[in-house]
Amino acid sequence: MNSADRAIATVVGSAVGDALGAPFEFGPEGAFSARFPEAGIGGEMCGGGGWEPGEATDDTQMAVLVAESLLERGELNLPDIFDRFQRWAAADPKDIGLQTEDVLTNGMPWDLAAAVHFQVNQRAAGNGSLMRASTSAVYFARAGQSATMDAARRIAALTHGDRAAWEGTAVFHELIRRALAGIDPRSTIPDILELIHPDHRQRYATVLAPDWHPDQATEFNGAVWPCLGSAVWALRSTGGFEEAIRAAIDLGGDTDTVAAVTGGLAGALYGPAAIPAHWTEPLHIPLPGFGGRVLRVEDLVDLARRLGTDPD
Repeated sequence: MNSADRAIATVVGSAVGDALGAPFEFGPEGAFSARFPEAGIGGEMCGGGGWEPGEATDDTQMAVLVAESLLERGELNLPDIFDRFQRWAAADPKDIGLQTEDVLTNGMPWDLAAAVHFQVNQRAAGNGSLMRASTSAVYFARAGQSATMDAARRIAALTHGDRAAWEGTAVFHELIRRALAGIDPRSTIPDILELIHPDHRQRYATVLAPDWHPDQATEFNGAVWPCLGSAVWALRSTGGFEEAIRAAIDLGGDTDTVAAVTGGLAGALYGPAAIPAHWTEPLHIPLPGFGGRVLRVEDLVDLARRLGTDPD
């Protein structure tokens, strides 16, 4: 399996996890397996909770907006990404995080909106920057460790003023970079922990430890560090893509985002052949504010292929 295949599986896997988890958001633990006790049978893209079967949420919608900015601009253009986010937020998407919505609609410029929000509220460590990071992780992987982690932090800071969110997104970028190179990302976590800002290293060391379980989380998995920790736990405690997604959704809580993060990591590790076709076929990503566009899996594959291709 080459890096291009892994890149496709990262982007598609994240979107699949998002769409599968959406109907179970804020539900109880074990709800997914209670409804679908046998793996591989099909029908899991069930919809519900306001979502159509296979419909991706804000997690994937924002990831696509980041991807299209990177590809059209040919570089990281933060004002352009922020403008796209604002256009999307103004079009009344079905789901948008309260913090993200406030930042995108508070009238402040791109380089102040999140920082001002954090100064006022003192709470900005949600998982909203992590949830959309699959596409940027693929794009910046070829630039190397320092560049990919820096880009993750800068994109995260557009909507999240708390550095905890920046660091979690940077860790995800680096995990994906190593997975695309054919390295099992689970084995590289001790090294990556050394790259986290010292003020936040311990909280990530706790949730990324091999013996950590989501039951030990002291915060809801809508926060960035237990969300990332839960995704890594799902990857560690299972042996395949489908198993990892099921484990992530069965945790309950913020199921679409935990499954989206898990899907990106598991996709990069196991590749596109591991993602069930009955999960990808109904997948679709509406883009509110962008002319009624709806992306399908073939569009995501093309997007991922271009993100992972060196323009030179």
